[in-house]
Amino acid sequence: MDIKKLNFELYKKMFLVRRAEEMIQIYYPEDHMKTPMHMSMGEEAIAVGVCHAMKQEDQIFGTYRSHGIYLAKTMDTDDFFAEMYGKDTALLKGKGGSMHMCATDKGFMGASAIVASAIPVAVGASFANKMAKNEKCVAVFFGDGATNEGVFWESLNVACLMKLPILFVCEDNGFAVHTPKSEREGYGSLSDIVSKFNCHVISEETTDVEVIYNLTRDGIKLMNDTGMPLFLHFRYYRYLEHVGIDEDYEAGYRSKEEYLKWLERDPVRLQREKLLAGDIDEIEIKNIESAINEKVMKSITKAQGSPCCDCSELFEGVLA
Repeated sequence: MDIKKLNFELYKKMFLVRRAEEMIQIYYPEDHMKTPMHMSMGEEAIAVGVCHAMKQEDQIFGTYRSHGIYLAKTMDTDDFFAEMYGKDTALLKGKGGSMHMCATDKGFMGASAIVASAIPVAVGASFANKMAKNEKCVAVFFGDGATNEGVFWESLNVACLMKLPILFVCEDNGFAVHTPKSEREGYGSLSDIVSKFNCHVISEETTDVEVIYNLTRDGIKLMNDTGMPLFLHFRYYRYLEHVGIDEDYEAGYRSKEEYLKWLERDPVRLQREKLLAGDIDEIEIKNIESAINEKVMKSITKAQGSPCCDCSELFEGVLA
């Protein structure tokens, strides 16, 4: 793909993720979106870079902080906001909410609110793909806090033993809710430990979506050529509180100064500046931004005007 076209596509996806969440910040206080919000601001480069490097038919699993990866994978704002508002038109009819997004027809296999719980499920899906010989690969996204769960290490071990086509994507913001690594990890480097397993490890601290895209693309090729899983370890900074639409620097576990340092290399702004430096006209950029703004607002308006589910929906999908 042409570099200019690639960077433009990456920017469109990141701008969509950012704008969708900015609109959540505006409309959430109206209290019509009843789901808790785990926002993705700050991690857009990871979600978009990894998802864009994968094939459309590949499969994604995520955590409760799923807005970025869901939108990067599907680009579907209609179902996204219908689910946020809990409307009958949503794929999950509001029963999933922000933490349990799902669009299996688009390769987003689901997200889970239980820390690390999607990891073994993703390994199972990867095993199924290998048995089916369908050449699909799986990516499972999780935070660094999930690596403190035993099931992460068990899943990594099984994937390495069975040589499964799976990407373990660690979105590392340095905190498990409010707890820093220094208070929960008895080792120095996660990537160093994972590298002792029979898998490929790529670790990078960057907010450049093009770099993450290229690293992921090269890693997938390496995975396919060798039959060994891929562990991607990317650092980022969570702009907002653990759950909610506001800042939380008054809580005392991190400083506003740290946030401002990361904001200097904000992934969305960085990519926009790269487009301008690459001779893409700002009018062209503003036109696509306007189109995305319109797309997001249409989805919000559509969701607001859609009916809520009938109470009988509570009994649908219940096994016992």
